[in-house]
Amino acid sequence: MSANYSLDGKTILVTGGTGSFGKRFISTLIEQHSPRKVIVYSRDELKQYEMQISSDFRPHDEMMRYFIGDVRDEPRLTRAMEDVDVVVHAAALKQVPACEYNPFEAVKTNILGAENVINASMASGVERVIALSTDKAAAPINLYGATKLASDKLFVAANNFRGKRDIRFSVVRYGNVMGSRGSVIPFFQSQVDSGVLPITDADMTRFNITLQEGADFVLENFDRMWGGEIFVPKIPSYRITDIAEAIAPEATQEIVGIRPGEKLHEEMITTTDSLSTIEFDSYFVIAPSYPLWDHAEFAATSGPTPGQACTPGFSYDSGTNGDFLTVDQLKTLITDHVT
Repeated sequence: MSANYSLDGKTILVTGGTGSFGKRFISTLIEQHSPRKVIVYSRDELKQYEMQISSDFRPHDEMMRYFIGDVRDEPRLTRAMEDVDVVVHAAALKQVPACEYNPFEAVKTNILGAENVINASMASGVERVIALSTDKAAAPINLYGATKLASDKLFVAANNFRGKRDIRFSVVRYGNVMGSRGSVIPFFQSQVDSGVLPITDADMTRFNITLQEGADFVLENFDRMWGGEIFVPKIPSYRITDIAEAIAPEATQEIVGIRPGEKLHEEMITTTDSLSTIEFDSYFVIAPSYPLWDHAEFAATSGPTPGQACTPGFSYDSGTNGDFLTVDQLKTLITDHVT
C-alpha cells in the first residue's frame, strides 16, 4: 500500500488557518512545497485581514484565498472545499477553563465541527485529511480533552465509511506548544516583576514542542498516512519548576495546588493504546484497533526505517519520558521561540 503523496500542485484548505499553528503551517507549506492554492477558513475577519497584509503572506496573494466560515456550518464548509485536495483541521475551542464553563459550545465546535469537516470532505472529493489533536485527549479528565478524544475517534472511524472514495483521514497528536496563547511560559513571563511565580505542583511535568516542529510533523505525515492512524512525535518533557527557573531564577516559587481539570503529568499514549501502537525512530503511530489495514505491513513499509510494535503495558507520558529539557536548554528555546 503506497503512502507516497506530494502536496505540489494541490489545493489545501486549513480550518483555523488564522491561528498560530495555521499561519506557521501555511508559511512552511509555501516555503517547502508548491501548492496550487491555499484556502484559509476561519471565523475572524480581522485576523484574515491582518494575515492578508502581512509580509509572510502578501507576496503569495495569487495562491491565497480567505473564506469566512465556522466549522459548525457544514454547507459553508462544503462550499469552501470545492476542488480541494487536502484539508488540515486545526480549528477548535482550546482553553480548558472556557470549555468547562461553556461545555455545549465546546461540543458544537470540537465534536460536531469535526463531523462537519468529515462530511464536507467526503462530499467534495478531498483526498487527504489530517486533524490536530492534543495530549489532553489521552485519558481525558477535562471537557476539552474529552471533546478532542471524541474528535479523534470520529476522524479515525471516518475511514470505515469512505466507500470507494480515494480519501484518507488521520490524526496528529502532540503536547504543549512552546509559548502558545494561555500556556505557562507567557504567564510566568507576565509575573516576573511580582517576584513570585505560582507553581501548581513541584512534581508537575509537560511535553514540549515548538510551533515549527508541529507544522513540520503534520507536513511529514501526509506522505506517511494510510488512513486511521494517530501520529505522535517523540518530543522532550520539562518540569514546571525548571521552566520557572529558566524564566526567573530569582523569583520565589509558590506552590498553589493543581487546578480543576489538570493532570500532574500529561499522556499521549495510554497503556490500552499500547496494544495497537507502533514505534518508529522519531515518532509513534497508534494504529486503528479494527482491521483497516495490516499493521505489520505498515510497520515494515511506511517509515524511513521499519517500526516495532510496542510491548503491552507501554505508555508515553511526560513524567516517565526519557528525554527531559535542562534549564539551559529551556532558556535557549524560550529565547528562540517565545516572543
